[in-house]
Order: sequence, then C-alpha cells, then structure tokens
Amino acid sequence: MTKKQMKLGAFFMIPGHHVAAWRHPKAEAHNVMNFDFLKRLAQTAERGKFDMVFLADGYAVRAKNQKVLDQTVNTHFEPFTLLSALSAVTQHVGLVGTVSTTYNEPFHVARKFASLDHLSNGRAAWNVVTSNAEEEARNFNQEHHLLHSKRYDRAGEFVDVVEKLWDSWEDEALIIDKKSAQFAEGSKIHAVNHKGEWFSVEGPLNVSRPVQGHPVVVQAGSSEDGKELAARTAEVIFTAWQTLEEAQAFYSDVKGHMAKYGRKPEELKIMPGIFPVIGKTAEEAEENKRLLEELIPEEAGISLLSAMISFDLSGFPVDGPLPELPELDQVNGGKSRFKLLKDLADREGLTIRKLYQRIAGARGHREIKGTPEQIVDQMQEWFENGAADGFNVMPPYLPGGLDDFVDHVIPVLQQRGLFRTEYTGNTLRENLGLKRPANTLIAKTKETI
Repeated sequence: MTKKQMKLGAFFMIPGHHVAAWRHPKAEAHNVMNFDFLKRLAQTAERGKFDMVFLADGYAVRAKNQKVLDQTVNTHFEPFTLLSALSAVTQHVGLVGTVSTTYNEPFHVARKFASLDHLSNGRAAWNVVTSNAEEEARNFNQEHHLLHSKRYDRAGEFVDVVEKLWDSWEDEALIIDKKSAQFAEGSKIHAVNHKGEWFSVEGPLNVSRPVQGHPVVVQAGSSEDGKELAARTAEVIFTAWQTLEEAQAFYSDVKGHMAKYGRKPEELKIMPGIFPVIGKTAEEAEENKRLLEELIPEEAGISLLSAMISFDLSGFPVDGPLPELPELDQVNGGKSRFKLLKDLADREGLTIRKLYQRIAGARGHREIKGTPEQIVDQMQEWFENGAADGFNVMPPYLPGGLDDFVDHVIPVLQQRGLFRTEYTGNTLRENLGLKRPANTLIAKTKETI
C-alpha cells in the first residue's frame, strides 16, 4: 500500500509573509512589483514539487494612518494578471488566485478561471473569500460591509452559479470540423437560467468547459458559516490553528459535515498555514525569529493586529493587555481569526505588543521554528494525527525563506516518504488526488441555445 503523502502550497505574500519582511536584510523588497522575481519564486516552488502557489488578495489599502502607510507594503499584483503570466513559465505547479464573492459577479469569475485553466493546461484554483474589511466596501459604492451571515449566503449562491457556468459547455461541445462547417455542437451548450436571491444569470459561459471540469475550489474561512460552505463546496481549505487539539477538532468537524452534502472526506484537503523559521541549529532559528521581531515598527504591528481582530487598538497602552473586546456575534470582520487571536492572548496572558509580535509573521497561523528536521517533526505530528492533509507554507521573507524550505525541509520530507519526489499528474486536481467533477448541469436541463 502506498504511504499517504501530504500536500503543500507556497503562499506568496511579497516580499514575505512577515509584516516587516521588506526590512529583512536578505529580502528583495525592491522587486515587489518585478515579474522576473515572481517568476523565479514560482519556478522555485515547482522545483520543490509544491502542489500549488497561493496568492491572497484584497481590494483596499489597509493602513489606518500616514505612519502605517509609510511602514507597510501596500502594493501587489492583481492575481489573475500575475497567474496568467506565471502559467506561461511553469509546467506543473497549481495556480491559486483569491477572488471575493462580495465584490465580484459570478459570470466574470467563472470566465476568468475557465480562461486561466485553459492557459495553464488544468492548473487553476479559486480561493473563495467573502472579504472582511470596511475599507473594501467604500471602494465599491457601499458605506458598510455586508453582514457576515449575508456575505456567506451570497458566497454560497455565487459558487453555485460559477460551477453551473463552468458546466454550461459539455466536454465534447467543440467539434471544429472545417469540412462540415461545424465549429461546435449547439445541443451541448446549455443555458444556466439561474434566478436566486442574489443573482440572475442566463448563461451559457462564452468559454468552453475548463480542462479540469471545474478549477479547484479553495476556501479560507473557519467560522461556523465558513465551515458549512466548505463542507458543501470546497476541495481545499486554508485554515489557521495554534494547537494540535484545535486543528484536530476542526478537521473532524468539517469532514464530518460532508456526508450530508453527499461528499466523502477524501474529496476535501485541509491545509493549515505554517510560518517556518528555519535555522541550521535551534539557536540559529531562534536568532532568526528574534531579528524579525526587532524589525517590526510599532505602529505597523498595532495596525496589523487591529485589522485582524476588527478592533482599533491604537489608543490603548501597547504594553498592556487587550482591552475588553466585543462578543463574537458582534464582530463583522473575520470571526474565526478574531476568536483565535483573543483565545491566544487570554491563554498566554499576552500584551498588545507581545501579541502583535507573535502574529506579525504567521498572522494567526502556526509558527514552527527549528532545524529542518525539527520543522518536519512538527509537520509530521499534525499530518499523521488527523489535523491536516498538508500545509500552506508562508515564508517569512523572500526569496530566502522559500529557498531554505525547498533546499532543506523538502528533502527531509521526501526522505521520510511524506512528500513526492516527482509530479505524478498533469493537472492540479490529479496532483491533489481530486476527481474531475461530472457535468451536473447536463442532468438538470436539456435547454439549449
């Protein structure tokens, strides 16, 4: 029997995942908008046999004041543009783009991901998010962000419509017979005719069915609403947990919900984020972590923490405890991250400064530090004890953080039989061990254009 192997994503936050990554002596901060730099990173991830590269996204500058704007990185590529370019300079690694269901329309998103899937020969994936910032609402003709529950209602219908559009062309719809003057078989191109609470979409899509049938659907929310959406629709979950017990509980909870949607546990890969601080020795890893902490500008640390808990901490003593925070049901930002960070501060008695130092790199995800062997020990514990199917790796700074992981951690994973030595599939679905979905629209409608 083949030993189960973990899945790995490389999270590209440029020039690194730490809020002060751009100040690291080895970070190539000047290349933040340089395609050749991103190309090099993607090819490094492919050399390491990563399943996918992962791009986050947002629709606003997240700086509360001029000082924070001075101290933080607020420029990055729009994901579709960048991933389309990366598809031409890579062959195997999957391409995951984050797109919000709150500030987009299903037809646009379906069309773009179908196009990316064709451009990449079946390597596209959509990270479904609902957005969580008031600043984003004000960039889209709105004064306030939709309520959390409403955002997830909209998201659920949004995903359904996108998948219908991907299915609006049957796999055999393209004929391209010059002699008979038949480019396509119209009876295999279907209207969607969706009319719901949030969307009215006629269809069909004007892009033929994607190579993977559906690009892989990734989901990043861990609230109760998020877990329900993931159990019904997601094929990969990017989630954040601090302890093995929390991660195990989430893993069993979400996978336990899948049966009611007619899905099997293996149809979903749960991949918590990890922030690896690597050293040749444990002492060197500790020194590397200390350097990162020393580089954090105070205002930037407070601003990051405030954004993550949806509560402005700028007026409170930085060396004092968290103030009294709202109850979870009053939070309209990221509920799961709010709870995780509040629980962490309460559990360890952290001041505001100590808390932002703790989360300035991992941003609520799990920080693991040590030698390559110690890093793998920690990954293996979660992987073999029902807490993870793999991990989304968040390098502290780039390119060095990714280089160190590929050159030193991946070989240890491979030696232990925990990770592939070569790609075995042609598409992202095949590498993740996910089936190509059947075209469900065919069975539901015979209406043609």
